Amino acid sequence: MWVTRTVPLSWFMCPAHRCIRALKTIQTDHAAPQLYTTLHRRTCSSVTTPRITTHYTIHPREKDSRWEGVEMERFADEADVVIVGGGPAGLSAAIRLKQLANEQEKELRVCLVEKASQIGAHILSGACLEPTALDELFPDWKERGAPLNTPVTEDVFSILTEKYRIPVPILPGLPMANHGNYIVRLGNFVRWLGEQAEELGVELYPGYAAAEVLFHEDGSVKGIATNDVGIAKDGSPKVWTIDEKKWRPGRVEHSVGWPLNRNTYGGSFLYHLNEGEPLVALGLVVGLDYSNPYLSPFREFQRWKHHPSVAPTLEGGTRIAYGARALNEGGLQSIPKLTFPGGMLIGCSPGFMNVPKIKGTHTAMKSGMLAAEAIFPKVTAESVDSETAGLHVPEYADSLKNSWIWKELYAVRNIRPSFHNYFGLYGGMVYTGIFYWIFRGKEPWTLKHCGLDAHQLKPAKDCTPIEYPKPDGKISFDLLSSVALSGTNHEGDQPAHLTLRDDSVPVGQNLAIFDGPEQRFCPAGVYEYVPLETGDGMRLQINAQNCVHCKTCDIKDPSQNINWVVPEGGGGPAYNGM
Repeated sequence: MWVTRTVPLSWFMCPAHRCIRALKTIQTDHAAPQLYTTLHRRTCSSVTTPRITTHYTIHPREKDSRWEGVEMERFADEADVVIVGGGPAGLSAAIRLKQLANEQEKELRVCLVEKASQIGAHILSGACLEPTALDELFPDWKERGAPLNTPVTEDVFSILTEKYRIPVPILPGLPMANHGNYIVRLGNFVRWLGEQAEELGVELYPGYAAAEVLFHEDGSVKGIATNDVGIAKDGSPKVWTIDEKKWRPGRVEHSVGWPLNRNTYGGSFLYHLNEGEPLVALGLVVGLDYSNPYLSPFREFQRWKHHPSVAPTLEGGTRIAYGARALNEGGLQSIPKLTFPGGMLIGCSPGFMNVPKIKGTHTAMKSGMLAAEAIFPKVTAESVDSETAGLHVPEYADSLKNSWIWKELYAVRNIRPSFHNYFGLYGGMVYTGIFYWIFRGKEPWTLKHCGLDAHQLKPAKDCTPIEYPKPDGKISFDLLSSVALSGTNHEGDQPAHLTLRDDSVPVGQNLAIFDGPEQRFCPAGVYEYVPLETGDGMRLQINAQNCVHCKTCDIKDPSQNINWVVPEGGGGPAYNGM
């Protein structure tokens, strides 16, 4: 969110006929990466590294002679507040700002830009919504027709072994208790929030991807620029319909354990929705601090669906949607500085998710509302005493620390890091039972995380390859047919938005040391290693068209060589009420 008296928004376009063209020699048919041997990986270092990345963030246009004399056509606009991202937090902030402006009869222009083609199209969550923030934002949300159709009626928590389910009682006060919550299709809920925002006068701009932060001369934030268009390319939850006899609307099921080992953090969810047809939303959450480079979160998900306690629900059903996203699970210990001259951080990005609850929508919404309440008096004041052109609003961080968000996150701060012990999952559960359920997180210490997820992988030679069963096409499925259900689409003739800082690193380091983990941790088949046309080595192929914008690659890449940047606005998945 950017805050000044007037915030410019810029749209850039360039002539499509001045294209940058790639070497055709780097294009080849897809091939199965598991067929290639160590010999290939050793010999590839002696050949010239083919150019993979063409994006201007890596290869600036001012250094490219082909851009000489090309005039960039630029459009600019100004607003009082610009919000980047049309999720629960951004929309809540926009709504609250306009509520305050309308109550006090103030003129306030609020604009929201969203990279998806429509509001809600990139929203993905197997959501069990806690309505606390919604009650505050719209006390009359039921009368307004908010799509909260499925109150939780039954809570189930289990530990899974390979063949059995061990039920675990959900005691009152534990994070997994869901009494009073609602099972929702979060995309539909966000779309509804967008409708409420527009009614209040918020200007929504879906299909515009914010790609760059603009600065005043004093270093404060001035606004944002959307990305360029007209440049050629060379410059895991699912929703199912099930047998109605197996449908139990309002039932919430969570599990930990199999198929993950005790030292891999994660768990599953299966929610029965009441949307007029027998729908369930299901998924597997895998902590990205896992150490085995052979682990594939997508294939672990497929394996989990065959568990004897899960498969009967899905048998005879039909999968109708698929998607994936990364969750910020650092919690209180990882929250960054939230304000800076000209802007602030709200929502899931700074890490307000309650990890043991697997819930962040309510905290994201509340953070947006607190931001709006801190911004409003400053942006509408007759005169503002500001040291910088971009307004600095530190009151937002103070309000946050005095809110129920901070109290909630503080109470659960040690639950996630408590899993870093010899006993892993089971040690963490014991810690949670003692220090959260009994003492409510009031222990006088704060545990630390183990470091970056990218640094947790062990070399492939020190790990055992994981043999995954073949999908049966009924309950488990292959990756590409799943991605097809996400509705993902990008303009094909644009530079790949999955950029590499150094094109030689994937083969020289990731493949050589970790056996190419990006071809397994990506839930959309974006990365694969294929033979060079000369036959004497390997290269990384990036299938950017498949990208579902989960950002996993940017987080888990062990060399931190992948830099995810926004593609042209409107590209990406088209989740229909996921």
